[in-house]
Amino acid sequence: MPQNIGVHESLELHELMTFKSLCLTKATVMQGLVSDNELKTIMQEDVTASKRHLADLEKYFREGS
Repeated sequence: MPQNIGVHESLELHELMTFKSLCLTKATVMQGLVSDNELKTIMQEDVTASKRHLADLEKYFREGS
């Protein structure tokens, strides 16, 4: 846990990462069920953005910056 954030902020960050991870999993799985190409493209963009957001949140959590 980073030293410059409080326990409450750390827990909130953990909850946010858990929620984003769940959304990423759902979007990834649902892509296989979608037949519309435009929707599939939107979902792929969401997966890419969610991975980037999770990496940013993880970096923030580890470094606390």
